[in-house]
Amino acid sequence: MVRVIGATRLTRITGEDSCNRTASRFGIHATDLGIMWDDGRGGVLAAFGDTYGDGWGGHGAGPQSADWRYNVIARSTNTDLDAGLKFDSVLSREDGMAGQALPGDRTGAREHTVIPTAGIAIGGRNYLHYMSVRRWGMPGVWHTNYGALAYSDDGGATWTKSETAVWRNSRQPWLSRFRRRDPGGHPFQMIGFAGVLDGRVHLLGTPSGRFGAGHLARVGADDLLEPAAYEYWTGSGWGDDPLAAAPVLPAPVAELSVQFNRHFDRWFAVHLDEQRAAIVLRTAPELTGPWSGGEVVVSGADCPGLYGGFLHPWAADRPAIYFTLTQWGPYNVDFFRADLA
Repeated sequence: MVRVIGATRLTRITGEDSCNRTASRFGIHATDLGIMWDDGRGGVLAAFGDTYGDGWGGHGAGPQSADWRYNVIARSTNTDLDAGLKFDSVLSREDGMAGQALPGDRTGAREHTVIPTAGIAIGGRNYLHYMSVRRWGMPGVWHTNYGALAYSDDGGATWTKSETAVWRNSRQPWLSRFRRRDPGGHPFQMIGFAGVLDGRVHLLGTPSGRFGAGHLARVGADDLLEPAAYEYWTGSGWGDDPLAAAPVLPAPVAELSVQFNRHFDRWFAVHLDEQRAAIVLRTAPELTGPWSGGEVVVSGADCPGLYGGFLHPWAADRPAIYFTLTQWGPYNVDFFRADLA
């Protein structure tokens, strides 16, 4: 059993009071998430969600008039993680400030924003999974149009939305029985890439919102943009129907990050447990489970309004995890280390 000894806030990484001074350097006064992955080119890319610049109100998201960008991406190469996650550069626009990486939907779909959920580099190409948010609901609940993949062949400088790799959150009547079991709808609207095993990319997916379970899928490393090539764990084998995927991580699972920790020889899943108002660590010998119930890493009692919990990819051989954590107020991202035994 892996036990959490304690968590330490190392530094803030976004906002002008952070180690990166992102307001003056990149026009990032406030943002959230900080999803990290190795870019395959000697660096780590970090994707952030709704981002605000000059005119930001000082607490929470918005206003939209404050240079709102749906998402931004920064790059880091520092290896001394105890010094924080330090940014060398951002994907920038013409004025040198952080630009929007993924644009809005061009098909006319009703859409509020475009939020990244996971990234991975395979064979020189970077892939970024995102969700098209149709509307926000009550706290912890939102509805998506679809989850989808974008890709970059220049190290994350430019991105193309795939026209094929789209998993629509259908509202058709034939999904009514499924939605009663899990109101979030399609079980792969948000994902966490686990990595490549035996030539296949494995990932865990959840419905939109913060109350669904985690489900397992895999696909050939060359077929990430082909939905028909994906297989989904049914509990007894692999099938081609995502709606038949069996939960492997019991609910509630939100903002999921997955990696194999070589020090403990265990799979780690870090995520928000909305019911406990905590970032938790769950472990398993296999991606199919059984997964542990979840050790509290950071509690909402210590960090009110917390969410996220995204793992740094360069610390998977240590008796510790390094991760980003967001608080709704002040709507910026901190970098943490949690020591384990």
